[in-house]
Amino acid sequence: MHEKSIAKGIIEEAKKHGIVKSITLEIGDLAHLSAEELDDAMSDLVDWNIVIVKKPAVVKCTCGYKGEPKVLEKRHGYILFVCPECESLPKVLEGDKIVIKEVEVE
Repeated sequence: MHEKSIAKGIIEEAKKHGIVKSITLEIGDLAHLSAEELDDAMSDLVDWNIVIVKKPAVVKCTCGYKGEPKVLEKRHGYILFVCPECESLPKVLEGDKIVIKEVEVE
């Protein structure tokens, strides 16, 4: 249940700004949790308005490819992806994080 601990960390961080009414989170396609998992976990813990923005992943490969990766498998807690051009493991440039973008307080 690492989604609950991630959600609790986000909640603690947001509460540092005051009494929270709404939060906007950016969830990368390659993040440890899917947008749906984090939304469910957050909704179980707080009654805030939760806005989730999905961020596409961008990777760069040694073959010269730069763009979205080819996702082979995505399960709870991990994701397996490769370069869609050569099938090797590319470097992730963006879209692998969960970011608090905005906190609206009273």
